[in-house]
Amino acid sequence: MIVIVDYGVGNLQSVERMLNKAGATCELSADPDKITQADKLILPGVGNFGHCVDTFRASTAFEAVNRFALEARKPLLGICVGGQMLGRSSEESPGSEGLGWLDFECRRFPASVGRVPHMGWGHITPQRESALLPELTDESRFYFVHSYYMDCADPDITLATVEYGITYCCAVNKDNIYGVQFHPEKSLRHGLALMNAFATL
Repeated sequence: MIVIVDYGVGNLQSVERMLNKAGATCELSADPDKITQADKLILPGVGNFGHCVDTFRASTAFEAVNRFALEARKPLLGICVGGQMLGRSSEESPGSEGLGWLDFECRRFPASVGRVPHMGWGHITPQRESALLPELTDESRFYFVHSYYMDCADPDITLATVEYGITYCCAVNKDNIYGVQFHPEKSLRHGLALMNAFATL
């Protein structure tokens, strides 16, 4: 069972539909008992970093998700701002602390990249092998909507990169914790392959 953490922020129904299409059993919930009993969690997030972090910390799901990821060490996938929250902070919301599970900060794209936010498809490049991206090639593309990117202090957690004016990290992983900047639920067959891989980790 995959639980999509419903803390009031995120593209929940789209994630649920893509998991169903991948043949996974899933449900939306903030119930600590259901989170504890889950095999895997997805932590979504859309919008402002500070708002997502504050809303998540105030939710009934917060402590259970922490125990799930850090004590039970079962697979967790953060998507978009849900992925950004896995790091330490974001320039979008000075003073708001991320979960700090992974060693990165989120920085705003420099003006030199052109249009911000970045909206559209990007061909991502693998930096190492991963069970989350078993079919990843240089032609794999995913859909992005964001103004901030993951800047990893620890290069070993970088799973994949993409170019948009600059080359930046778009997928991270350490042990059981995964995060992606792009939206697999909107990324057609490549997103479906990722969701299927996560469901079968």
